[in-house]
Amino acid sequence: MTALETKPQAKPRGTVGSHIGEPQSRPWIYVVLGIGLVLVITPFVWMALGSVKSEGELRANPPTWWPQNPTLDNFRELFTRLDFPQFFTNSVVVAVVVTLGNLVFCSMLGYAFAKLDFWGKAWLFRLVLATLMIPGMVTLVPLFVQISNLGMVNTYFGLILPFLAGPFGVFLMRQFIQGIPDELIDAGRVDGAGEFRIFARVVMPLCKPALATLGILTFLGSWNNFLWPLVVSSTEDMYTLPVALALYSVGQNSTQYGLLLAGSMVVVIPILILFFALQKHVVQGLATTGLKS
Repeated sequence: MTALETKPQAKPRGTVGSHIGEPQSRPWIYVVLGIGLVLVITPFVWMALGSVKSEGELRANPPTWWPQNPTLDNFRELFTRLDFPQFFTNSVVVAVVVTLGNLVFCSMLGYAFAKLDFWGKAWLFRLVLATLMIPGMVTLVPLFVQISNLGMVNTYFGLILPFLAGPFGVFLMRQFIQGIPDELIDAGRVDGAGEFRIFARVVMPLCKPALATLGILTFLGSWNNFLWPLVVSSTEDMYTLPVALALYSVGQNSTQYGLLLAGSMVVVIPILILFFALQKHVVQGLATTGLKS
């Protein structure tokens, strides 16, 4: 055995560990992510702690972080002053129907753009993407005029109909469905299945991650929507939770921050429950969407 053969080989610069491709240790990544986590979670912690503070403590200067005398008066006043069951029901009905509509219609459009061939498909899809760049404030007045002409002001139809399908949902589902092998769809056609049956029996079961992602994003947007329900609802019995909280927490002279924070907690809790229930599917859907262009 020669000296050249027995000489240990030096490790390439910049590598850590004895194996090629072994992940390098980068502590600064965890530091940056930790700082980002603190910045994101701090407002939610402040909201939760502030909801059990008295109004005087919330207005104290300098402000206190931990409640000195925790109280549930803000929640009692919230459920006493507001017709909470009615507002909660309105929010649930609107958010659930809008979410179901997006899951169905956006999936159908996404399937058509991804797997069907028809004249003008590319230009029509570009038109759908172009609508993503139009601010919502631009279409607010024309949309309200149209809903008013249809006689849907202060109704569930007026709150729901404009949001039953959205361009983002169409784009998300189209990108995900493109990753489904064409052989599965062709096999269904060979067996004599129609396009709707293929869509319902083959495509939709494979789209659970994307549907979970679209569902939680749509539910979140509809649940927190404030401007459109404020414009369309003319009576209190059609108010959703964000509208009711904004109107009842602002008095003639000042804002009641304790009532506003307690109401915000009530609005956020269903979203957190939904997210944690679908977290696995949401992450999978975001990670796999768009792998095939």
